[in-house]
Amino acid sequence: MMIAVEKLSIQDAASLFQFEVRNRAFFEKSVPSRGDAYYQYDHFLRGLQALLDEQAQGISFFGLIKNSQGDILGRMNLVDIEKDEGIGHLGYRVGEDTAGKGVASQALKLFLEGHVPHLNVRMICAKTTPDNISSQKVLLKNGFEHDDMESETPDEFLHYRLRVVKKAAG
Repeated sequence: MMIAVEKLSIQDAASLFQFEVRNRAFFEKSVPSRGDAYYQYDHFLRGLQALLDEQAQGISFFGLIKNSQGDILGRMNLVDIEKDEGIGHLGYRVGEDTAGKGVASQALKLFLEGHVPHLNVRMICAKTTPDNISSQKVLLKNGFEHDDMESETPDEFLHYRLRVVKKAAG
């Protein structure tokens, strides 16, 4: 399947909203609910504008995983970018129709190759729940390493890190 990871824009609002509504029950099986208000279009638009503002400030990158027809298959984000430290925090999810088809792995590879070099990060952190084996495989397949360092604030997540290697200009 041919996919791309495209930078989120306000033009994606309606299709992203439909994607989120369509996949709500599926997502809520593995992550906490975003609450009922998130699924009201006016509230969703305000939240989307806040994300776009963060993106414009360079403290986050919000990507959409799309197929060759432009349909949204998932999301791929780097948030809380700490510019001084060169660290960003990865988040991603794919819709129910796409889950288990290798789309997340392929999208993460495209994201790491096509977008991360422009985000000035040296380290990407990610976390997943212990029972989300698919997500763990996506991270490991794309070069992330399990971070078993003792956390200052222990939680129920498995933590991963990827050191970003800058490629020489050539």
